[in-house]
Order: sequence, then structure tokens, then C-alpha cells
Amino acid sequence: MAQQSGFQLYDTTLRDGTQMAGLALTVDDKLAIARSLDALGVGFIEGGWPGAIPKDTEFFRRARTELDLGAALLTAFGATRRPDVAVSQDPQVRALLQAETPVVTLVAKSHTGHVDRALRTTLAENLAMIRSTVQHLVLAGRRVFLDAEHYFDGYVTNREYALEVVRTAAEAGAETVVLCDTNGGSLPEEVKAVVADTIAMTGAAIGIHCHDDTGCAVANTMAAVDAGAVHAQGTAHGYGERCGNANLFTVMANLVLKRGREVIPLERLAELKPTGRVITEVTGIPGVPAAPYVGAAAFTHKAGLHASALRVDPGLYQHIDPARVGNTMRVLVSDMGGRSSVELKARELGYDVGAGSEAVGRAAARVKELESRGYSFEAADASFALLLRAELAGHTPPEPFGVESWQVALDGDGGARASMRVRVAGSSCTATGLGLEPVHALDAALHQALDPVFPELAGLRLTGHTVRELAGDRTTPPSVRVLLSFECGDRRWGTVGVDRHAAGAALAALLDAVHYALSDAPERRQDAESLVAAPAG
Repeated sequence: MAQQSGFQLYDTTLRDGTQMAGLALTVDDKLAIARSLDALGVGFIEGGWPGAIPKDTEFFRRARTELDLGAALLTAFGATRRPDVAVSQDPQVRALLQAETPVVTLVAKSHTGHVDRALRTTLAENLAMIRSTVQHLVLAGRRVFLDAEHYFDGYVTNREYALEVVRTAAEAGAETVVLCDTNGGSLPEEVKAVVADTIAMTGAAIGIHCHDDTGCAVANTMAAVDAGAVHAQGTAHGYGERCGNANLFTVMANLVLKRGREVIPLERLAELKPTGRVITEVTGIPGVPAAPYVGAAAFTHKAGLHASALRVDPGLYQHIDPARVGNTMRVLVSDMGGRSSVELKARELGYDVGAGSEAVGRAAARVKELESRGYSFEAADASFALLLRAELAGHTPPEPFGVESWQVALDGDGGARASMRVRVAGSSCTATGLGLEPVHALDAALHQALDPVFPELAGLRLTGHTVRELAGDRTTPPSVRVLLSFECGDRRWGTVGVDRHAAGAALAALLDAVHYALSDAPERRQDAESLVAAPAG
């Protein structure tokens, strides 16, 4: 069943979103994404174009037995009948019926130039195609939406004909006529005016479908809703060809939180970011860190002035509580911050520290000193946590192992070989590792030496690395900074290392990751937590 509010929230990720360069979905991928969108509470999920795309035909066949939707209605997409072909004889229209979806969305021309040059038919025949196809599908028991393609450009070219397309579709039985900014060239005030005029002149229920070629797809969608549109289309993360579509996550959060329209159940809004993460994992296309509401940086703060205010009241620099959309506030520790940044970051990591804590002051000073030497803690929470624990404890906790010596050699095939001598569990051992790059070889050698003694490290996986050469000055020699990212079960963290050589910086960052994994394991938690700073409640 669609949303209780009567507003139609319509997702076209599985059809329009897949036109994005580099995005290719299998049928299994499409089924997984549909389930996630349904769990979020989206009202309509457009599955694809049956009859035109074999994979989409297969999707609808499997969906009949494998897709048990709760909130959403599955929708098939296709075109009106071809010119001068009886609707009952059109194979594309038959394929739409064979998809057996409760809703069908038709695309139709509303721009006279497209009717003439793309369809190569008359304006009257185009209207007849719309009328007969909508009527045929309605008589077959389908709810019908009609996407009026190139509507805003067509309205400028020939307003009366564009309006007649809307009237024809509505009179034939289309439940909603969706005005499409297909080329994405409109601006909000234009969209608002055209939508308002179309509603006034036709009385039809109007929807909106916007592309982002002016960077205004979400703004245009909101303008259309403000003008009276009762249906909004978009895609997860704004996927789509060229510059993409309206980001449906942003649209739905704006409608719920800024307009008070419960287009998805309010309690499900907290699933917004988790849903976005699931979809990025399926598509393999990373989300944009700065994306509103769901981006990793959407509630991330770096400047010291912001951190000082956030310590007093998080609402001073955040327009909503991030938890409402399933996100969290993050503070980046850098030389731009100070005590407030360190204090907030400590609390984010689970430490209850006082505003005037000497340890916080020492940690802030230490961060500034290390960043002057090339360190960066923005993406290295684990390295910062180790630094903080040492300052809270007043000393560096004893290390459960130590690297006594190491070396890395490049082989003739372009790979690397690392060897090291490690003291662990009261004795020394030698380990070797191979990898495509020195960091991978060093990682393999550490695992060989330590996994037998610390089984919890077997799940620690290096997932990414970046290397940056840093220019020196008269007081500081040139150096290399290496940032590493890791996964361990469902947890992720980053570390940083700086050295005159890339391999040395990589080893330092690897050692931070291992020390963090060991100290963060419940059975090996260090005294920096238990004696100095109890986890915040």
C-alpha cells in the first residue's frame, strides 16, 4: 500500500538510475535494492522496462515469486503504443501487461519538436497514442502514471500542446501526470510557475521528475511540491545519466523534516543512511561524502570555532539531529581545532572527559605538533584514539609485541617481499610476506607473526591506502604520509603513519591498526579506559 499521506514517493533507481555511467545491476542486485527501498517505506518502485530490456523482463518474472513487498507497489515502465499501430497489437504494451505489476508508468512526448522529429508522427496521432494506451491499461486493471517527457522545454515551445498532453492523459484515466525536466535545464522559479499553471489549467494530479544538469534537481522537486505536485520521482543517491536525477533520499528527508509531509513512516526515517549504505554496497558506487542527510560528512565538523559551539549545543551548527536520519555527528581532529575538538572527539569515541582536562590539553598540543610534521588525523580515528589513550593514562601503555627489525625488497615481477623479526609472547620469530606493494607485503608479514598469538587479528583486513609525498622546509626534511583503512567484522577505522620513506610510514600505520585492534578487544582493553576514562553512558 502506498503512503498514508496520499503523497506518491516514487523511486526509479532500477530504471532511470541504471543509466548512470559505470552502473550495471544484475537481476539479483535489482531485487536486493527493491527490498531495501521497500523496507524504507518508498511508495512506488519502478523495476525497469519489460519487453525492451531482457534483464528487466527477467526481473519482473522473478519478482512475482521472489519479491514480497510490504509498503511499495512495483511499477513497470514503457512507452505508449507506436504510431499507427492498434494498442492491442503493440508488443511493448503487451509486455507491460505481462509484467503483472499493479502500476504501469508510460512515457509520452509532450514537446512538439520531439513528436515531429523523434516520433515522426503528427501531433494529433501522439495524443491518440496517449489516450488509447492509457485507456487500454486502465481497462486491464492497472493504475497508470504518465511521464510527460521534456515537459518544461515543451511548455516553452508550445504551451497549449503541452497542456493538452496532460489533459488527454488525465481524461483517459491516468492517475498522475508526471512533468519531466528531461534535459535538467530548468530552475526552481520556472518549475514552480509551470507546475502551478498546469494544475490550474488542467485540474490533473501532477507529479515531478527532475534531472540535475543545473544542480537544481532537488530544489526543482521541492518547488514543484510547493506548487501543488502530489508525486515526486527520484533515485537513490541521485543516480542517473549525465548529472543524475533528483536524490530521492534528500527529497524524502526534506519533505518529512522541512515540510511536515509523512511521505514515509516517521519511524523509518532513521533507516535513511543505513539504506543508502546498503545500496552503495550493491551498486559498488561509493556515496558522495558531502551528500545531504546520508553522507559521511553531512554532520562532520572540523573548525575549532564550530567545535567550541558544538560542545555547548550541537544544534548551533547542525540543522537537525543526525540520528533522525540514521547518521551521526563526527568531529575531525586537526591543527585547525583545539581543546574543544579533542574533547568532542573523545566523547564520540566513548570517553567521558572534562572540559578543563589536562589530558585533553596535552592531546590537543600533541595533535598540533604531529600535524606540523605531516600527520593528518581526519581519516585516522584509530591513531588518534591511541594518542588520546596515552595522554589520558599519562603514559604509553605497554605493547603486547614489538618489531625488532624489518626490510622490504621489490622483486623483479613488480611485487614486494617483506621480512621482519617480531618479539611476541616472550620470544622472537621471523615472518615474511608477499604483496603487490610494500604495504601489502608488510601487512602479510605482520599477520604471519601475530595471528597465531592473537587470533582476533585474523579478521583485521586492510581495505585501502593512500600515499602522499610531503615537501619539507628549512627545518623539516621531506617525508611521506600513508593513510590506511581497515575492516574488522562490522567495524571500520583508519590509521596514519609518517616517515622519510613510504614503507616506514606504512609500517607505522599498520602497527597503529594492530595495537588499536588489540587494545579495543574486550578481553585485552588497556588501562587507559578502565582506570582513567570510563566510557560515556
